[in-house]
Amino acid sequence: MTSPQRIDVHFHLLPPFFCERVYAAGLGPAIGRYPDWTPELALDFMDRSGIAAALTSLGQPGTDFLPPPDAKALARRCNDYAADLNARWPKRFGAFATLPMADMDGAVTEAVHALDKLRFAGVNLFASYGERFLGDAHFDPLMEALNERDAVAFIHPGLHPSSKGLKLPWPGFMMEYLFDTTRAVANLVFGGALRRYPRIRFILPHAGGLVPFFSWRLASSPAIDPRMPQLSFDEVMGLLRTFWYDNALSPGAATWGSLSQVAAPDRIVFGSDWPFGREPVIANAIATYEALETITPSQRTAIDRANALALFPQFA
Repeated sequence: MTSPQRIDVHFHLLPPFFCERVYAAGLGPAIGRYPDWTPELALDFMDRSGIAAALTSLGQPGTDFLPPPDAKALARRCNDYAADLNARWPKRFGAFATLPMADMDGAVTEAVHALDKLRFAGVNLFASYGERFLGDAHFDPLMEALNERDAVAFIHPGLHPSSKGLKLPWPGFMMEYLFDTTRAVANLVFGGALRRYPRIRFILPHAGGLVPFFSWRLASSPAIDPRMPQLSFDEVMGLLRTFWYDNALSPGAATWGSLSQVAAPDRIVFGSDWPFGREPVIANAIATYEALETITPSQRTAIDRANALALFPQFA
């Protein structure tokens, strides 16, 4: 079979020095320990999975577990590492910049450096930082800089403080990550950020969390509660169609049924979630996605590659 030449927008970066700093702080990913990561392992996985190019984004918890000066220094080091990958394999890797979000001035400085000097493909943002979700006015200085540059912003979920306090023994990635994305989307829509910064191209992971499934309820909420911003049903649904959605770990027929009713057809893109999604799980996800009879061959070609080229033409 001809390789689908996929462009993977959801591909994590795990430099060894980053993992060491996280472990030294007594932290780690939701799965406990970081998977092995080297450029060679990444390329081998990509070749086995029909992935021509991958956009890297730093894994959890980013760099803001450190004091702001150290967080800025670690973000710069991670971006320099990603830039080296881009230079060594320019047709295989692109990068979303790591930003030190505890300091807005520092975040803007690093975003400008990564986009204007390093020529990165976009920035990596988490759905929430502390108690604040994306869409909060606190982040407006960064949003203004991204909007001025027509930037791509890949959003990844994390564990909100409210999730950490739940009396549930299950790992956060299983449910809480999806809720984190969903809450950020609601805040971006109803807080007005999507209308204030219409030139930012936001990519949502995991088929948008729960957003496609409960989009009708979301769009009907202003009609229930007059205290909300009074967006019409069609206005809310229109704003949801401005997002890009990846299909990382979200391949099933039920998920596709919801996503295909909400996302614009040309704004659905491929994602693997490697290496946090273990390779057998990703292989199963790809097989499930490829077996969906409701996706036409032309749609699959668009999801695998053509749609992403509108964002990342350097991989044409």
